[in-house]
This record gives sequence, C-alpha cells and structure tokens, in this order.
Amino acid sequence: MNDTSAVKKIDLRKTYKSLYCAKSEPSFVEVPGLSCFTIEGSGDPNGSPRFQECLKALYAASFTLKFALKNERGVDWTVLGLEGDWYCDDMANFSMEHKENWKWKLLIVQPDFIADAEAQAAVEAARAKKDASPALADLRFERRPPERAAHILHVGSYDDEPPTIARLHAFIAEAGFSLSGLHREIYLSDARRVAPERLKTIIRQPFI
Repeated sequence: MNDTSAVKKIDLRKTYKSLYCAKSEPSFVEVPGLSCFTIEGSGDPNGSPRFQECLKALYAASFTLKFALKNERGVDWTVLGLEGDWYCDDMANFSMEHKENWKWKLLIVQPDFIADAEAQAAVEAARAKKDASPALADLRFERRPPERAAHILHVGSYDDEPPTIARLHAFIAEAGFSLSGLHREIYLSDARRVAPERLKTIIRQPFI
C-alpha cells in the first residue's frame, strides 16, 4: 500500500467521543467494548523504571501497529493517550500516602477493527527493534466488555484528585448504584509538558 492519497484517516477521539468529553460535573457514560494494548505493574509509579518501561512498551506497540496497518490496509489513526486502572489488594487501604501498595494496569485503546493476529504481529515487530523495551514481553492485547460508568474531569495535580473522586462516588451512590470494577484514569495532558495545576484527567468509575 504505497498510495498515501488512498489512506483512510480515522479520528478515534470522534469514534469514542463520549469517552473523552467529561466535564467538571459528574455524568454517566456507556462504555462500549474496547480493544486495547495493556500491561500491568505495581508500586509507586513516580520515578519507577518499571513504570517507564511499561509506557515505552505500550507506545512502541501502538505506533508499530499504526504504521503496519497504514501500509497493509490503508488505514491510519492518531494513537490515543494513556489510560490506567489503579487499585490495591484491599481497596479500603488505597491511599495517596501509600503509593508503594498500589497496583496498576496501563492501557492504550486501539481501533475496534484490529485482528488479534495483527496486534500480536505488531508486538513481535516492536520487540525485534533495537533498544526495544523488555516490558514488551509482558504486553497483552485485550478485548474489554462494555460497561456502565460515571466520569468527571479533574483539573490539577494527580495528588489533588481525592475530592474529585469523592464527588464522583457520591454521584453514583445518590443515583442508587454501587461501585463496581476498577478506578480508571484517562490522561488528556502530557505531565512532562504541562504544569501540575493545569493537568486534565478524566476519572471514570464503573457501577452496578
């Protein structure tokens, strides 16, 4: 596939518009089934070499897949940003003061038309590259089922999220639902380039 004029451009932010347009007031959202590259880890992410290797692995696989399908299928898309599920073995002890107890699952959403074999081929191609992240050995391609959730936009430092999270949980409870599944964060800002007080993060919580 060499004719760039024939490449079909896909804007995943428009495809999944409802997932990325949360406001400062909580609201409900129907999350469709999603295809993702995922990788897991534990401990405080700040300054963690493992966390950085996981990020490197996720983006390496995502861009390798993007460029492979642009050549092979004539489709192109902008790679979406990082998302993460955050939890610990006993959620009653989940605390900003004890990040060493955290567990996390990082992910990047992919187009829903990706075949499992195409995703696996991208991971293998990324692993074959010079200076490939060793974390690519732990990367998985996953199909997530649909879920009902509520979400809210948090503006500010990650450490200042607790009041925003409390508002979201209260919104769910007041509607007569119970929390279910893992706390999800969708990072709309690049923390390397944006001041902490201006960071934009969507916080999402599934419910039943």
